[in-house]
Order: sequence, then structure tokens, then C-alpha cells
Amino acid sequence: MDIVDVRPRLTMFRFPIGQAYLWYDDDGLTLVDSGHSGAAAAVEEGIRAVGQDPSRLRRIVLTHCHRDHVGAAQELADRYGAEIVAHRLDAPVVRGEVPTPEPKLLDWEIPYYEHGLTVPAAPPTRVDREVEDGDDLGFGDGAVVVHAPGHTDGSMGIHLPRHGVLFTGDAIAAVERRVILGVFNTDRERAKASMSRLAALAPDTVCFGHGDPVTEDTAAILRAAAKEAAEAE
Repeated sequence: MDIVDVRPRLTMFRFPIGQAYLWYDDDGLTLVDSGHSGAAAAVEEGIRAVGQDPSRLRRIVLTHCHRDHVGAAQELADRYGAEIVAHRLDAPVVRGEVPTPEPKLLDWEIPYYEHGLTVPAAPPTRVDREVEDGDDLGFGDGAVVVHAPGHTDGSMGIHLPRHGVLFTGDAIAAVERRVILGVFNTDRERAKASMSRLAALAPDTVCFGHGDPVTEDTAAILRAAAKEAAEAE
């Protein structure tokens, strides 16, 4: 696992597939996504490596229900008493009550999707709090849910307006410094609309589920990427 400092209060943990983010508040830590099943030990080591104590982990916010985002959440939450948070529409999938929705793949996405499934399936994971669009998440001086369906029904962005930070989950991605619509969507048109909504927030820093964060000219880059996606077939 690679550890990347994004901002003074924000660190990225990059796994072979996917990534998670650690946000520091004075009263505790928040993990945005958790990595795949089996990644808990690496996350704990990463938290210690940046000078923090894993026992200060207060919540794990899941941007959506896929295995590379959910897998380690309950193991970490059980160890440290953290709350697990997910959107209401993805919570039944996270809990294992209904199957993970299958994406409608473009031809070129098929081999990449099969490669992504090499991470272990996520175990059924409890959700302590189900949230909706606009809900306050309790960290980052007012982090709020931005419902961003299309990748999954309950995909959500997490916006920290006072810090100019946006977490997109897999609604948006970055590939070799190029920002694109996230792949493997259940509804591509809804995904495009969600990308445009997220871009309109004009953050200073944007953090993706896959790909390097953008910290310079961010708002303009997001707007241009969303326009390109909207115009694509």
C-alpha cells in the first residue's frame, strides 16, 4: 500500500486496486472507503505511519457498495468502535441483503472489469447510519452527502465546502492525469448527470476512488471533463 499526502489534514492510502482516504479532525479520524477485504492491517499501519492513532477512528464513510471500497470496513470498525456510514440505497448491498448490481459494460470495459474482480469479495458489512443527499456527515467542519447515482444507485460524493475538498468515489476517475467519467456504471446517463453535479461544486481538491487526486486548476479540469463526458456517446 502506498501512502500519499494530499493536504495537511488528508492522506490517501493506495491499494493495488482502489484507494481510501484519511481525514484528520481534532476530535477524531474519518476514513472515506476502506479498501478490500484483508486490507485492515495495512490501513492501521498507514494510520500509524502518518503519526495518528487508529483508536481515534470515529467513522468509515462508504462512497458506494463495491468490494474494493467496503471490504475492510467492518474489521476496522469492530476493532475501534467506528461508525459505518453508507447511502440508504446502497446499504442493503453493503449488508449482503441483496446482490451487488451488475454494471452495463461498454465493450472496452469488459476486460478491465474482470481484472477488478480479482480483489476478494467484501463480507456482509453492517451499516450503522444510512444517509441521504444533503445529510451532514459529522466531520470536516460540515462534510455533506452529495447523491451521485449512476455508478450504483447509492453512490455518493462527499463535499467539505469549508475546505474545498470533494471525494467522488467511482463517479469520477483519473487515468494518467486525465479526468474521466467513472467506469462500470449501472446507468451511464445518470452517471454523466452526477458527474456534472459534482463538477459544479468547483472544489479546490478532488479525490477519486481510482486515480491521483487533483489539487491544481481543479474546478476547471472537472468542468471540462464533465462537459466532455456529457457530449460523448
